[in-house]
Amino acid sequence: MISRLNRRRGQKGFTLIELLIVVAIIGIIAAILIPNLLDALQKAKQKRTVGDIRNVGSAWFSWLQDQNGAAAAGSSTYTWSGLTESIDAAGLKATLFISNTMFYLQEVQSKDAWGNTFDYAHGDRLDDPQYMGIRSPGRGDSFEGTTYTMGPFIATDYNRDIVWADGFFVQYPAGVETVTGGSTP
Repeated sequence: MISRLNRRRGQKGFTLIELLIVVAIIGIIAAILIPNLLDALQKAKQKRTVGDIRNVGSAWFSWLQDQNGAAAAGSSTYTWSGLTESIDAAGLKATLFISNTMFYLQEVQSKDAWGNTFDYAHGDRLDDPQYMGIRSPGRGDSFEGTTYTMGPFIATDYNRDIVWADGFFVQYPAGVETVTGGSTP
């Protein structure tokens, strides 16, 4: 019997308490890292949406400048309802991709990084100072309204609309570079 006890003490392995401590440490680390990871994923989607809007908006603004000169900047608020004609991504792509030799943009995104449909709209006339707009409802699935106060919002508010119109960002997450089409807000 003494030889059995000696063999048992010589065996290698973890005790139950050691395993519980390791599991607790892993749980604490996961509790700290998971919220940061989820926020980083939302921030990446927001940045991708801003980039998509910037690309399409710059191409659309270039097209407008070639058609009729630059659109004018607005006041401290922007009213989306001034844009009377909706256009889908395919229609805008057809406008911006005129032929194989003359194109402004090869692909127009129809959905933002959250999977919501972009809202593209334009005015009646090319010489209208409020001619074109692109907006995303952000993480939410509906738009805040039709009147936007121009300027940035808190970048971690992922439910806010991201709005670009007539060559510049109207409403955008703070910290985003907003220069497009030669204009800044």
